[in-house]
Amino acid sequence: MPKHALRNVMTTSSALVGALALSLTGGTAHASASLDYVALGDSYSAGSGVLPVDPTNLLCLRSTANYPHVIAARTGAHLKDVTCGAARTKDFTTSQYPGVPAQVNAVGADTDLVTLTIGGNDNGTFINALTACGTAGVLSGGKGSPCKDTHGTSFTDQIDTNTYPALKSALRAVRAKAPGARVAVLGYPWITPAEADPSCFVKLPVAAGDVPYLRDIQAHLNAAVERASEETGATYVDFSRVSEGHDACKPGGTRWIEPLLFGGSLVPVHPNALGERRMAEHTMSVLGLG
Repeated sequence: MPKHALRNVMTTSSALVGALALSLTGGTAHASASLDYVALGDSYSAGSGVLPVDPTNLLCLRSTANYPHVIAARTGAHLKDVTCGAARTKDFTTSQYPGVPAQVNAVGADTDLVTLTIGGNDNGTFINALTACGTAGVLSGGKGSPCKDTHGTSFTDQIDTNTYPALKSALRAVRAKAPGARVAVLGYPWITPAEADPSCFVKLPVAAGDVPYLRDIQAHLNAAVERASEETGATYVDFSRVSEGHDACKPGGTRWIEPLLFGGSLVPVHPNALGERRMAEHTMSVLGLG
């Protein structure tokens, strides 16, 4: 083939490749730009207890190694992280602390992706259930189900009556601020195993019969989160399968959640660094990111 003909073929091929690339990316450079990503939520999203701590707001005890930062680092997303330890659903629309704006203020019309965990602090569900069952467990020497016997359905009743509608309201507020964003609501990874592990009592002093009771409360909360997500057009990220076998009773290096006592975090019963990474990875998998 003559040299000038070869050059013409190469030029034409390059043009075709370029045209194909433009068609696959939507024809503009903007399509390859990084996601505008806003992270909302409570301490499970903030990574409270995981080092290093974000020094810009110590009240929120936010980690720079939390799952939003992992997602942003692996996808190249532009992250605005307003997660805050102890956040409740109301803190999406009102200030949680002086100088800490309502979380939805970080979300706007240009936001592409929102992730969050929320609901566990409403009604004090997690802290009250763990405190009540831990105290009852110590007093009973780990026998029976004293927490369940005392509190019955009170925790799950509060989830149905108060937390569920508050979740829907909070998620609607996010949608109103960012109508075009993809919203991913993460469930809470398992804190307790399905059945009591006697060797775990020193780390998680809950009576044998109350271990499944606590797990049922968490499952009920996650179900409420899932239902609210579906009803507001959000994507629910389910951790019920992938976090099985990684609860607070498992050894370090396996567990995603630190135990109440003798753990490796200043904030017990919260995800450790491994847990935050696994939360990020599963979320990315569900959303098709990465």
